[in-house]
Amino acid sequence: MNYYNNDYDRGYTESMMSAADYMARTYRWMACGLIVTFAVAFLTATTPLLYVASSLYLVLTIAELALVFFLSARIQQMSVGTARAVFFAYSALNGMVLSFYFVAFSVGTLVMAFLATAVYFGLMAFYGHTTNRDLTSWGPKLMMGLIAMIITGLVGTLFGFGIGASLLYSGIGLVVFMLLTAYDTQKLHQMYAYYAADSELAEKASVYGALTLYLDFINIFLFVVRLLGLSSHSRD
Repeated sequence: MNYYNNDYDRGYTESMMSAADYMARTYRWMACGLIVTFAVAFLTATTPLLYVASSLYLVLTIAELALVFFLSARIQQMSVGTARAVFFAYSALNGMVLSFYFVAFSVGTLVMAFLATAVYFGLMAFYGHTTNRDLTSWGPKLMMGLIAMIITGLVGTLFGFGIGASLLYSGIGLVVFMLLTAYDTQKLHQMYAYYAADSELAEKASVYGALTLYLDFINIFLFVVRLLGLSSHSRD
């Protein structure tokens, strides 16, 4: 059997990717995206770029949402290089949007939140990777939870949350994205099984998988930061 993809027109030729290599690449792209995001966020928060991010906040937010939808919808049609470029462009834009957290919270709070996020994410990813339980049924419930959170968040933005409601909202959000981490991790195996025979599609699937895990990590981080900030505020 020929395990080589010789599609020279698409400019990508590589032997069939193993499951271990697929998972390693997915986590590597996720980690690189996080590094780009936090580096850009720090750079923006500590330079005049903060004024640019502030004045263009809505534009940047819309642009990053557009990139996510574009990558999700066109991942199979675009080249591997384009998929990576879109992912890193999104990571950089998200860093500019999240730079305000580096202004609003102390370095100690952010470091503590990052470490806690790494633990939460790691535990749930390990569970999703090792469990024999089929987590497919979680998908619709988690999507409904996300929609409910988005609507609740919009209402809270318009009318405000009290401390108690904010703590509850952030706690529920943390749980939802922790469960999504396990669900998305298990989906990586399903995506590999589907695309393993085509090395280019498998590589693009690893970039898309990295995006889903990246979003889980970032959202866990944001909810942990909010919980730490709200807890500190309530003690004051």
